[in-house]
Amino acid sequence: MARHRLVVVLLDEVLPLDYAIPLHVFAREAPEAYDVVTASVDGRPVPVAGGTSVVPDGGLDLLRRARTVIVPGYADAAGRRLPGMVVRALAAAHRRGARMISICSGAFALAEAGVLDGLTVTTHWSLCDDLAARFPAVTVDQSLLVAGTDAVLTSGGVTAGVDLCLHVLHSDLGAAAARHVSRRVVMASRAPDGQRQFVEKKVVPPGDDVIARAQQWMLTAMGENLSVRDMAERVTMAERTFHRRFRARTGVPPLSWLREQRIARAKELLESSDLPIEEIAREVGLGSPANLRAQFRRATNVSPSEHRRLFAFGRAG
Repeated sequence: MARHRLVVVLLDEVLPLDYAIPLHVFAREAPEAYDVVTASVDGRPVPVAGGTSVVPDGGLDLLRRARTVIVPGYADAAGRRLPGMVVRALAAAHRRGARMISICSGAFALAEAGVLDGLTVTTHWSLCDDLAARFPAVTVDQSLLVAGTDAVLTSGGVTAGVDLCLHVLHSDLGAAAARHVSRRVVMASRAPDGQRQFVEKKVVPPGDDVIARAQQWMLTAMGENLSVRDMAERVTMAERTFHRRFRARTGVPPLSWLREQRIARAKELLESSDLPIEEIAREVGLGSPANLRAQFRRATNVSPSEHRRLFAFGRAG
């Protein structure tokens, strides 16, 4: 598998932990999958916030071959205007289709390049108001650790960058690879709820709670064609009451929750087995391969086959 070229852009007064996170996660922990290089405006050493300096691998021309561009945070981001050549290089990489990522205050650089226009994003909590005021075309949500789209991702302050990088690993290489690296860096690997804050969606432990019992049964009966009526009857509750209580407890309707579990199970089977798509579709209750492909792509923006191919690295370990 050809390695994924990832360029970390170092701006003056780069925050030391912010630029170290992607270097550690991608270059040190997953060198088989990623070719990681650093770039500065002119290829010269970059001052680091707090003292010392860092020597990059080259200049902004490195962005021309990047599949992913990461901009770590930098000091006084809210009050600085970047050199035009930096803004143009970031905008050009975005237009070419490179995945654009910011850590902490690096969001200001992406916003200045127009990359964040029309998106809901995040940054360090202390800078959210400044980002929103300076770039009115951007929606800023302080409550999120990670926000954006598959093509453009932003993260909150400092260690939220680890969550973001683990999410990228999960997307690129699969859950096992992300879990392996998360253990190496002593960080819980958390699955994304869409592109919202990374909070694991755990099933409520079985017990007296009627919704917990319904969830447990739904997981065991996942391969069947379940309706909300089936779920409600299982716990002897009126259908409308069950729907209302389920949504109040989980935040989503019953069928949406079940669909998420089916996609999660499909990911596990794609990553851990060689089962054909047809068998996976039946086992997780999505019926036909065509329906699995449609639902899987809608949820992940990649096909089941592509997810399995990307996961080859994780399985090889």
